[in-house]
Amino acid sequence: MNKIIIIILVVVGVQNISAQSDEALITNTLMDYIEGTANGEPERIKNAFHSDLHLYSITNDSLRSLSGQKYIGYFKKGQKHDRIGKIISIDFVNDAAMAKVEIDFPSRKRLYTDFMMLLKVNGKWKIIHKSYTFIKY
Repeated sequence: MNKIIIIILVVVGVQNISAQSDEALITNTLMDYIEGTANGEPERIKNAFHSDLHLYSITNDSLRSLSGQKYIGYFKKGQKHDRIGKIISIDFVNDAAMAKVEIDFPSRKRLYTDFMMLLKVNGKWKIIHKSYTFIKY
């Protein structure tokens, strides 16, 4: 009986460690996006995004789509931006995740909300989709 309890505890412990490490890896991916866009680090942004990522928003009641590659091109190495980002939430199951991120632009008086979809591709978490909106303050 004691052997069964020990085996169960080990299996549960391994699952918890795996879940924690996935959350840490997702957080790292999101921080590559947040810090890369704030600090002018296009390689970090590229590392966070899947090559097929698209960004979506609504402009004048119309859907706007932008490729991730074009978006990355807006950020030049070493050119800092007035962006303060934070992760609001992360939810994941197995190899799929969603996250909510806020990006504050104090100089523009805008607070952006990004909804990210992530997948674990070849052992690495990648942002595959970003929908966003903003409010003025």
